[in-house]
Amino acid sequence: MYSFKLIRLIEARADHLSEGLIHRLKKSDRCSELLQRVPSDELRRRCYEIYRDLSDWLLHKTESELEERVVALGMKRATQGVPYTDFLWAVTTTKEYLWEFMLAEGLFEEPIDLFGEIDLLYSMDRFFNRILYFVAIGYERARQAEHEHATPQYASAHA
Repeated sequence: MYSFKLIRLIEARADHLSEGLIHRLKKSDRCSELLQRVPSDELRRRCYEIYRDLSDWLLHKTESELEERVVALGMKRATQGVPYTDFLWAVTTTKEYLWEFMLAEGLFEEPIDLFGEIDLLYSMDRFFNRILYFVAIGYERARQAEHEHATPQYASAHA
């Protein structure tokens, strides 16, 4: 059973968390292309949604719902010219920032809550890993679609 106290706190502080995450991403040179190519309002909205909707994704959404949404996001980022490594760094930073928040809030102090917190941490780790996997599929599909569109044009130009 998840630590609902922890989930509620994360969702209640979604604004604070997303602003802090944006600040951290801007300080990193490892996702500079992402910051240049994704409109800032879209990036803010996506960061906020991750934290605000965490319980919905962990408790109610199916893996196929996550796959559908995140593959589409991967395809979008690929067509925007965002390198996958930039996206990877941003997701990793999102997960690390959330972990740091939980530690700073002292949420791991009560032994009675330990099992719920471990279950939540496992589920969050799995959630972020699935995001990276499904986004990679989106990047691959975008690359394949680009290749398929380029091949017929090449063939007709030389026919």
